Amino acid sequence: MADGRLTTHVLDTALGRPAAGLALRLYRLDGGDRRLLGSAVTNTDGRTDGPLLEGEEFRVGAYEIEFEAGDYHRAVGAGADRPFLDTVPVRFGISEAGASYHVPLLLSPFGYSTYRGS
Repeated sequence: MADGRLTTHVLDTALGRPAAGLALRLYRLDGGDRRLLGSAVTNTDGRTDGPLLEGEEFRVGAYEIEFEAGDYHRAVGAGADRPFLDTVPVRFGISEAGASYHVPLLLSPFGYSTYRGS
């Protein structure tokens, strides 16, 4: 069994705090196929309560996390009926089955950034 795991967290850079209550979905990409592996909602620390992926499901490949930024911004009063950013997809690759991967999202109503965290 692989020791690796995938985690995420979301920070609301406009409000200067963790983005609590933000829904997200994780997909595995395989050629033209896209398979939903799971979904979660961030907690008060802007993190999911557990890893998005670990154990037998954690393997080398291409993945995508969809962050529901528009719904989050509307919920905190920072979004219009038609937000600039709605669903934010982040595609990334896992190249080491035994490593830990962390995909943070720094989010505002009009921009975002991400990186491989630790």
